[in-house]
Amino acid sequence: MKMKKILLGIICVGLLGGSTSCSDFLEEKTKSELDLGQNFSTPNHARTAVNVLYRNGAPDLYGNGGVYMPSSSTMGGYISGLFDNGYKGQEVIASYSQTLTHTAKNIAGSMDGVWDDCYEAISRANTAIKYIPSTPGLQETERNNLLAQAKFFRAFNYFYLVKFFGDVPLITEPYESLENLYVSRTASAEVYNQIVEDLTFAVDHLNDVAFTENGFRVAKGTAEVVLADVYLQMSGYPLLNNKYAEAAKVARSIINSGKYALIQNGNSPETSAYNVIRTEDNTKEYLYSYEYEASIASNPKVQICLPVSGAQDNQLAYSLTNDAYRPIEEYLNVYDPEKDLRIQEKQFFHTSEMLTDKSGNLREYKFVTCPYIWYNEEAMTKSAKSSKDLALYRYAEVLLIAAEAIAQSEGVTTEAIGYLADVRARAYTTTDRSDIVSSLSSLSKEAFIQEVWVERMRELVFEMRTWSDIQRTRMYPVTSKDAKGKVSFVNVIGAKNPWGAVYQEKDLLWPISDNEMQRNPSLKQNPGFE
Repeated sequence: MKMKKILLGIICVGLLGGSTSCSDFLEEKTKSELDLGQNFSTPNHARTAVNVLYRNGAPDLYGNGGVYMPSSSTMGGYISGLFDNGYKGQEVIASYSQTLTHTAKNIAGSMDGVWDDCYEAISRANTAIKYIPSTPGLQETERNNLLAQAKFFRAFNYFYLVKFFGDVPLITEPYESLENLYVSRTASAEVYNQIVEDLTFAVDHLNDVAFTENGFRVAKGTAEVVLADVYLQMSGYPLLNNKYAEAAKVARSIINSGKYALIQNGNSPETSAYNVIRTEDNTKEYLYSYEYEASIASNPKVQICLPVSGAQDNQLAYSLTNDAYRPIEEYLNVYDPEKDLRIQEKQFFHTSEMLTDKSGNLREYKFVTCPYIWYNEEAMTKSAKSSKDLALYRYAEVLLIAAEAIAQSEGVTTEAIGYLADVRARAYTTTDRSDIVSSLSSLSKEAFIQEVWVERMRELVFEMRTWSDIQRTRMYPVTSKDAKGKVSFVNVIGAKNPWGAVYQEKDLLWPISDNEMQRNPSLKQNPGFE
C-alpha cells in the first residue's frame, strides 16, 4: 500500500516545520501560528505553507463530513432532487434543497462552511504565493513547483466558489492589516480569468509525471484536468464564453501524454474496473485524489454505504450508518440494467450484504440501493477505519470532456466518438465496441452532446458532477422506469424535480449566508434570496 506522504507531512513535518517529532506536537507552537516575519525563513516553512492546502478549503469539501452529512460537495446532489439523505430531518440542507425552500437563513450554517473554508484556504494560498518567491534556501525548480501548487489550490477554491455562489470577492493578496477588510463581489468572468491564469502557471511548473507517481501531489495532469473542466464550465451558463476549443486542447494534452489510462475490467465481476476503483489507490486512472490514512484521518464515506437500519439490525464496527448520498430511482434510471455493468450488483451500487445480525446469525441483509463504490468490508465489520482515498478526477472524465469539447468546437468527429465509446464500452461489456461506435456515429451534434451528458451522469455520479452539469447546460435530465437507460433533457427553468419543486433561475446559485451578509456590508445577496 502506498505511503500517505502528504498526510504524514502535514501532521509531522508540515505543522511542525520539520524540526521536531510528532510526539512533541503539544509542546510546540505550530509554524502556522507564527508571525509572518518569522515564517518563510527556511525551505520547510514554504513546504509547510503548501502542505496544509491539500486539506483546506475546496479539497476538504469533498473529503469532510461524516455519517449524517457525507461531505459539503454532496449539496449539489440534493438540490438536483436526484439524491436523498436518510437523516435529512436532521440535516435540513438536504430537505430544504430537495423542496427548493432553502434561504440565506435556514441553511446559513452550510453556506458558512463552504464560504469560510474556501476563503481560509485562499488566504493561506495568497500568503504562500507572496512569500515563497523570497524564501531563502529554495532552488528555483522547487520554488516554482511550490508556487505552482499554491496557485493550483487558490484556483481550485475559487472554481468551487464561483460555481457555488456566482460572483464572489476576488482576493489575491494576504490579509496583513485591517485595511480593505470588506471586499465586494467580483464579476464571475474576472474570477474565472484569475482561475485560468493560476492553473496555466501550474500546468507550466508542476511535475510532468502521473499523479500517482508524484507522491500523490498535484502534477501537471492534475492542473490540466481542472483547467479543462474550467473551460467547459466557462463555455456554458452563466458566462457563455465559448472555450470549448481550449477545453479540447487541454484534454488532448492529457490523453496524448500517455501518462493516464482507463482501468480495464478483469475476468470476473469482483475484478471489474469499478471494483478496482473501489479498492485501489495507485492506478493511472486517477489524476487527483483526496488522501486518507486510517491511523490519521479515516475515510468516513464507508458509513453511508448502508441505510440507517444497517447498524440497527447488524453487528457492525460502526455504531451508525446512513444512506446520506443515495441516488433515487429517477437517477438510477439513467443506467440500462441489461447492458451497463455499473448498475449491476456490487459495482457502483449494492442492495444486499452478508452480515451478522444482532443474534449472531450470518444472513443476507437487503436494503435500498446505496453506494458501493466506497464500501470497505474490513472497515464496516471490524475496524471502523478505512484508508481508501477519494477520487476527485479520473481519466474517464478527461475522455468525456474531450468528447464534448471536440463535438462542440469541431463537430462529431471520429476522435470525439472514440473517446465517448471508450468510457461506454468499459461499462457495456456485452456489447461490441464497434456497435457502440456505429450507434454514436449516426447521431446529430446535439444528440451526441446529450449522450456525453448522459454518460457523465452514469460515470461521474460519485465525483458529484450532476449539479454542475445542470448549472452549465441549464438542462434537466428526465428519466422513466419504463425506459431505463434513456434520458431526455428539458430546460431546468420551469422543470419539476422528483419532489414536486419547480426550478426558478435563482435556484441555480446558492444564497450567501445571512451571517456572512451581516459580517461584510459590502456584499450583495444573490437575486431571489434578498
